[in-house]
Order: sequence, then C-alpha cells, then structure tokens
Amino acid sequence: MSQQAKEQARERARERAKELRSQLQKASYAYYVLDAPDLPDSVYDRLYRELQDLETQHPELLTPDSPTQRIGAPVEQFNSVRHNIPLYSLENAFDSDEYLGWQARWQRLEPDVGEAPAVAELKIDGNALALTYEDGLLVRGVTRGDGIAGEDITPNVRTIRTIPLRLHMAPGESPPPVVEIRGEAFLPLDVFAEINQARAAEGTALFANPRNAAAGTLRQLDARVVAERRLDFFAYTLLMPEGTGDVTPPVDQWGALECLQSLGFRVNPHRQLCASAAAVSDYYQQWDEKRHDLAYLTDGVVVKLNSFELQDRLGFTNKFPRWAIALKYPAEELPTILENVTVQVGRTGAITPVAELRPVQLAGTTVTRATLHNADRLAELDLHLGDTVIVRKAGEIIPEVVRVLSELRPDNAQLYRLPSTCPVCGQPVVKPEGEAVTRCVNGSCPAILQGSLRHWASRDAMDISGLGDRWVQQWIEQGMVKSVADLYALTVDDLLPLERMGQQLATKLIGAIADSKQRPWPKVLYGLGIRLVGSTNAQLLADNFPSAAALSQAEEEAIAQIYGIGPEIAQSVRQWFQVPANQSLIERLESAGLQLKSTQQAVSSQSQPLSGKSFVLTGTLPTLKRSEAKSRIEAAGGRVSGSVSSKTNYVVIGENAGSKQAKAEELGIAQLTEADLLALLASA
Repeated sequence: MSQQAKEQARERARERAKELRSQLQKASYAYYVLDAPDLPDSVYDRLYRELQDLETQHPELLTPDSPTQRIGAPVEQFNSVRHNIPLYSLENAFDSDEYLGWQARWQRLEPDVGEAPAVAELKIDGNALALTYEDGLLVRGVTRGDGIAGEDITPNVRTIRTIPLRLHMAPGESPPPVVEIRGEAFLPLDVFAEINQARAAEGTALFANPRNAAAGTLRQLDARVVAERRLDFFAYTLLMPEGTGDVTPPVDQWGALECLQSLGFRVNPHRQLCASAAAVSDYYQQWDEKRHDLAYLTDGVVVKLNSFELQDRLGFTNKFPRWAIALKYPAEELPTILENVTVQVGRTGAITPVAELRPVQLAGTTVTRATLHNADRLAELDLHLGDTVIVRKAGEIIPEVVRVLSELRPDNAQLYRLPSTCPVCGQPVVKPEGEAVTRCVNGSCPAILQGSLRHWASRDAMDISGLGDRWVQQWIEQGMVKSVADLYALTVDDLLPLERMGQQLATKLIGAIADSKQRPWPKVLYGLGIRLVGSTNAQLLADNFPSAAALSQAEEEAIAQIYGIGPEIAQSVRQWFQVPANQSLIERLESAGLQLKSTQQAVSSQSQPLSGKSFVLTGTLPTLKRSEAKSRIEAAGGRVSGSVSSKTNYVVIGENAGSKQAKAEELGIAQLTEADLLALLASA
C-alpha cells in the first residue's frame, strides 16, 4: 500500500472513530440520563466493538473521553487534594417550625426581601463528589472529605455512566475553560439488593445500607469493581470560576439545574421552584408519603434560596451557608428506659447531660447513651430516673431523647436536675444570660484541660499518634501538663515513672509530640480550640492571615470580610487573641518551634499589596487569558470571585462584559480595563 493510501486509511479511521464516539456518547446520554434509549443494545455493542478495534489498530486515536476508556487499571492509593472552593455542610431542620426559624434568621439580615423563591430538591442519601472539567473534559473527581480536602478518585468517577466524560455542547459551541460540578453519588436500591445477595452467597459480610455501600465502592482501588456496582449520580451545583465559553452563566439555582442538564448531567426530576414557605412545606409533606416509592433513598429535602445574588449577600455562618437548609424527615424512634444521667464537661467548659439507656437497636446500631443537650432541654422534658423515653438519631447520627412517656413513670421516680457544681472540679457552674449552655468557668478544671489536650492531639489538629486519654489523664493528675504548650517540655525521663510506661513507649510518645511541631499553621490554628473555629474555618483564616501574629493584629471587620467567615467567628477570634493567657500560649508555642506561620510566609502582607482585595473578571480581555489574569491577581494577594457583590473591590471589564458590568455600576464598584489592571499589578 502506498504512503498516500495509508494516509487516506488513517484519515478514514480517524473520522470513523470520531463519529463512533459521538454516536456512543449520545446513546449513553439517552440511556443513562434521559432514561429514553434510542439504540438497541445489540447495535450499541456492535458500535462499541468497532470503536475498540479501531483504537487497537490505531492507538493514536485514543482520547480521554472515549467510551472505551471509562474503566482504568487499578491504582495503589488515592491522593488527598484540596477543593477549589470548600464544600460546606448544610444546617438541618426537622420540622416546619425549625424551617420557619431558619427563614426568619436570613430575613433579619435581608429585611426588604420578604418571601424569596426557593428551589426544593430531594436530599439523596449518598456521597458528595466534586467534579472538575477543563475545556469540557473531565479531569478530576474528588470526594467531599472534610470539606477543605478530599480524595482524588478520578478513575472511579469515570466508571459512573451518568457522569459525562465530556460536557455536552452543541456543534460549534465552546465549553467553559474550567467548570466544577457537585452532586451526589449513590446506589439505587435494586443494585444494592443485588450486591448484598451476591455477598450473602459468597459468605461475605453484608453492607448495612446503600450509603455505606456507595462510600466503600467509591474508595475501591480497582475501578473494575466500581464499574460492576453501577453507581448513579445526580448533579446539583454548578460553579464556573473562570469564564463561561458559550454557556450563558445562570443567575439562580433553577437555571443552574437546567444548565447542568443541558451539559449532560442527570438532575433529579422531582425538583420544584417554590414561591413561599407554604409551597416548600407542601413539597416536603408530599414527598414524605411518596419517597418510599423511589428507586433510591432520600432522607429529606434540600431548600436553597433561588437567587445567586441573594445567596452571595447572605454568605455563610461558621459552618453552613445561610441560604440553604436540609429539611430532614423524622428518624426512626423507639422507646427504652432511662437508667441514669451522667454529665460530661467539654473543652469549652460546656456541661452536657447524657442519658444512660437500656440498650435498644436503632437505625442499625445498639444505642445505650443519648444526648440531653442542656438545662433548658432537661426542664422541657421533665425527666425522671426510670422514665420510659423515646429515642431517635438526630440527623440519623447522634442519638437523642425526643420525649418522655410520663404515663409510664414508676412511682416515686426522682426528678433529675443538673448539678450546680462542676462534677469534675467541684466549682460552681454558670449559665450566661442569653445562652442555653451551662458552663464550668474554672480555667484550671481538669476536664477542660483534658478536652483541650484531646482536641489538640486529634487527627484534624496536631495528629499526635498515641496520645490517648489514659496518658493525658495521668499527666493532668500529676501536674505534669497544665496547657498544650507543656507537652513540648516533656522528656522521656518525665514519662518513665508513669504506670505501664516503658522506654520504647515513652520514646515513641515524645517523638510523636516532637513530630507535631511540623504541622502547618492551619492545623495549629484549629488545634487552639477557638470557639466557632472548625477545621474548615481555620484553613480559610490561615489562607488570609498567614501567621498567628497577623491574625492576632487583625481587626474584627477585616476577619469578617473573608468569604465563609462572617461576624460571629470574627468576634470569637478577636476576643480569643485579646486574652493575656492566650497571648502567652502563642508565645510559648512559638518558642517551642511550632509552625505559627504559613509555609508561604515569604509572601507576606508587605509583599502582597492586593491582599484582602476581591476582583471579578467579566468579558474577553484584549491580551490576557482569564486564567492568566486570575493567576496574576492571586499572586499579588488578591482573590478572584465569580460574582459581583457589595464585597467586590474591582470589576475587570472586557469585551461583551454583560450583566456583571451592570451590577458593578449599580453598586458603585470600581471598574478596571485590562490596562488599568496591568498598571495596578505593576505598581503593586
């Protein structure tokens, strides 16, 4: 065969492979997403084999989005990666009154809004995933993890047929440069039943529920196992941080769901746009009755305020978005006997009563203890020892006492009252005005110190291996440790006299404590146990204040402006750093060699002139790609957001800027051309 003939054959193969990929992708979309097959299985199989043969004969024709490339080879491990934008949890409501309370809270922040439209979506009982597409191609799939970072499980994500390997675009249209889609991976009930039937036949332990089975499946190192278990996926969030290509950016959640569907994702068909709280309540009640007929598990309804502009104005609390809530269905409830009440003292001094129960099987686990929350809840329950109580799992996780069956109360049953003194140190407890929590305020209380040390050593903080309660309790009792800083003064010789402590164990413990000095600044910040500062918020604070010194000097207003922080956390942080004892603790930790500065401290506030400044890019810039402009701004300490709000400092305007320019004009926000931006960066 001549060279020309070979070239012609390769070109025909290339065109045929392209045609086959398009046909198979459309057929998969129709079958898995639309549930409307347009090709018989025999035809699909024939086309698939033809594409396989072509790719075998011409390996250069292989593309990442080819239907033949969904299942990859096994991997040795999954890497932890940081999310582009944190994945926040949702606040829970368990009845209409709690939902109305949530609505009243956000309305107090936006009193002129009234009853804003909201999107109600069924809350799928599965596992959250964050998917990143670049130029339309799936490049990364990550688990939720702790909300800041998750595991990169891209090979497994590629096996899920309802997740497109390439975004669906009309002919000639360009996809967004970067887009992130979030949604829920889950096991349909029929697939879950098949898996457990097969495991029973093999004599393997059964999965407890579809959610656990899905979680275990996603973490399989062999993608072939994942493919066999036939996970499904519903998309519910669309983020386009770097421009839109030919996709018109949605302005609300309803539009985002429609856009997701047009891009090739399966979106829950039972969503509803609700004009009022009454409409949300109707939707919630309707699906409480109908949810048991679904092919998958749902444990509630997610309600999101529809307008993205309103979402942006409301922002976040220390844990949750203010503009969304999960309205959960009642959990399983069962009766049991209250045998005793004990009291726990937390690291903040919070006194929490705990019900000691006669064992009862609840939602697949044996429950023997349940929270009673606080003194107000005790008074409301009118709890007597020996009472028959109804127990449920709040959010299907934490057991709690729901109510008392007082008609079954034994004669001479004693009313339980919260102690007036701390059960650990014996000092009087107080209940601050306006707070539900009763606290021990003795800073030397061993329980508070033990809780602080336990928190400091935890995995999300300093991750000190082997530092368990047994050792902490002995060190406190013998006066060896009175703060977390004292840990770093301990020696092997100090530990050897302790009961059941040998040379090898003492050396290992001291080594683990020494190793913790290398934990990064965000971990140290979380370990300090500042009220309202969880691991997610600690990371956000550390990103914006790269040292303890910078954070300690920050004004409350500057802290509150951080996206995802807000005034409550800002006040708590500011108050903590103003306490002399805490200032002394920071000094001691720094002297001990802990990381109280970011590893990027070389990029200090003095060398980051745009630190704290928020930019929005809109339209096509004359010379800079949007990603390049974003990188330059971030390198100078600025932050690039996808939407214009009152917190935006500059809007960089390009050709065909659109609604973002109008929004900037409406809010009086400074507008920059590309030349203005370059001049600002040059002077920085």
